[in-house]
Amino acid sequence: MKNQPHKLLTIVETVAQLNAGKVVAYPTEAVFGLGCDPDCETALLNLLTLKHRPIEKGLILIASDYSQLTPYIDDSALSGQQRARALASWSNGEVVTWIFPKNPKTSRYLTGGFETIAVRVTSHPLVKQLCLQFGKPLVSTSANLSGHLACKTVAEVAAQFGDKVAILAGEVGQRDKPSEIRDIKTGLTLRAG
Repeated sequence: MKNQPHKLLTIVETVAQLNAGKVVAYPTEAVFGLGCDPDCETALLNLLTLKHRPIEKGLILIASDYSQLTPYIDDSALSGQQRARALASWSNGEVVTWIFPKNPKTSRYLTGGFETIAVRVTSHPLVKQLCLQFGKPLVSTSANLSGHLACKTVAEVAAQFGDKVAILAGEVGQRDKPSEIRDIKTGLTLRAG
C-alpha cells in the first residue's frame, strides 16, 4: 500500500469530503494548506489533532470573497477605511491575512484564545473555486505536522499525513513565503510575507 500513489481529488470530490466533515489538503499561494468546514466542530478537532496544533493558537479562514467571511467577523467594528484597506489589498492580488474582530458566535476552535480571527480572500484560482463550490470559507493552516516544514507538493503532504487527509489535485502558487499577517485595526504587520 505504501507504494501506491495518493488518490487526488477533483473540486467536486473535495467539496463532498468537506461536507462529510473530513480534513482536506489543498494548494494555496505558497504551500499546501490543511482545511475543513469551519462550522463542523468534529472536523476542527480532527484538524488540530492531525497537525498537533494547540487550540489556543487559532486558525485562519480563507474565502473566495469578502461576503463569505462576514458570518465569522464583526464587520460593524470596522471603519470604512479599515474595510477598504483589506479589500484593496485582496483586489490588488496581495496575499495578506488580516486579523479582524470576531463575530461573538464564532467558534473558539477557530479563534483560539483571541477576540479576533485571521481571514484572507485567496488569490489562488483553484482554492477560490473550491470555496465558491463549497459555499463558504475553509479553515486554512499550513499542511505540516508541528515542527516540520510546510508541504509544497502532493508527495510531501502524502509523506506527512498518509491517507489521513484527502488531497485536492493542483499545484501551489509562485510565492516563496506564507501570507503576510496584518492587524486591521492598527495596520501593523505581525508576520512578514
